Amino acid sequence: MATQHDENYPTVRVTKTVSVLPKSLNPTQTIHLSNLDRQCPLLMYVVFFYKSSAAYQNLSLDSIFSCLKSWLEETLSIWYPAAGRLSLNPSDGKLNLWCSNDGAVLVEAVTSGKIIELEDLSQYNEFFENLAYKPDFHGNFSEMPLVVAQVTGFGCGGYSIGIGSSHSLFDGPATYDFLHAWASNSAILKQKRGTELYKPVHERGALLVENPGITKLPESGSSATRAVAIDHLYQLIKQAMSGQTCGPDTKFGSGKLPDVGNSNLVLKTFHLSGAMIESLKSKVFGERSGSFSCSSFELLAAHLWKARTKALGVMKGSMVCLQFAVDIRKKTVPPLPEGFSGNAYVLASAALTAEELEAGSHEDIVDKIKEAKRSISNDYVIAYNQALDGPQGTLLPLNELTLVSDWTRMPFHKIDFFHGEPAYVSPLLSPIPQVAYFMQNPIDSRGVDMRIGLLPQSLNAFSHYFLTNMQ
Repeated sequence: MATQHDENYPTVRVTKTVSVLPKSLNPTQTIHLSNLDRQCPLLMYVVFFYKSSAAYQNLSLDSIFSCLKSWLEETLSIWYPAAGRLSLNPSDGKLNLWCSNDGAVLVEAVTSGKIIELEDLSQYNEFFENLAYKPDFHGNFSEMPLVVAQVTGFGCGGYSIGIGSSHSLFDGPATYDFLHAWASNSAILKQKRGTELYKPVHERGALLVENPGITKLPESGSSATRAVAIDHLYQLIKQAMSGQTCGPDTKFGSGKLPDVGNSNLVLKTFHLSGAMIESLKSKVFGERSGSFSCSSFELLAAHLWKARTKALGVMKGSMVCLQFAVDIRKKTVPPLPEGFSGNAYVLASAALTAEELEAGSHEDIVDKIKEAKRSISNDYVIAYNQALDGPQGTLLPLNELTLVSDWTRMPFHKIDFFHGEPAYVSPLLSPIPQVAYFMQNPIDSRGVDMRIGLLPQSLNAFSHYFLTNMQ
């Protein structure tokens, strides 16, 4: 990963590693995972940074560690799948969730470095990877903990909490709910919150393809509902293998997918203030900015799609796609229960040629995004779930595919494990680093922080096209 790092930054030394078991053990059981859960069983990480503060200057690292351990024990009693392991069903080779009470892993570490030396915490730094516990993984998911955490004490008196959770266990909203529940188990926050949190619902029954209550959709014919996002993805792969999309930075046409290369991507965070977003809306919609209704997500996604495709030099006749996650908790019939803790998202997809995308107005592109959002129905969810029932491969980076994950409804920066909110919450390197993450700006409530992985040779061009009309 070609990105900012400081080779001279002090090392991080692990001082303690413990297994954390639920305070109250639950009966062992198997929870059958949905196909949505099985897409990515790897651990996804975020790091919470807490700068030195008078509010907890009397708290030692050992007491912070002990508090986190105690609160996690209590949390795991209710969020008991997080103390389990994934297991392979020998009959069909699919992963399920074995609620085994084996526990999570909590690590204590120290560094002589100071948080201020990391400078802008919103910009990814390779050093951040040292602030999260990475269990050895040799392909056996049954040995991998589903939740891991590392609290690191800095020389300045500040600390970080790096937390990883399996994407087969939680999606983004459920991860937020779990972390909020963990933090809310502190005596301080129990007094603050006053009301009880939603009780999580761990059973995936409503989303299981083999559930007899799930309607099987026709696979072809006029009445068939298609998982458009998956259809578009297959078309993009076919296009790439046929060599129809050669841009200035790729050479292919040999029946093989182009090697864009995740390892060369630069992770860059763009700070988009509420004023910048309003400026963009005024400039691209003109006199209609007051009457044309669109969300900040729709506007920024359209602008991102146009800017990224242009910066990567995709050939004009090539098919290009924008795909983004849609929460389906209220889309299914009946809706998923309040507190559903599994993966509850599908990808919506909009497709055009690169020429149509460049020539199209922002209003036209926003309309395409709205159309893609409206297409997510109960039948679409069933079709998407059924389409994932076959073998799954690794999603390779494609210049023609722009992916967006919207975290703006998950205010991770408001999760306060002790007396105050973190200075910043940074996601670590994900298995698909080219995804653009839209996150809440911790300072500007109307602003958005967008992190995206880009090829180094495309970074300047993207920055130019993306920031045009925002300043």
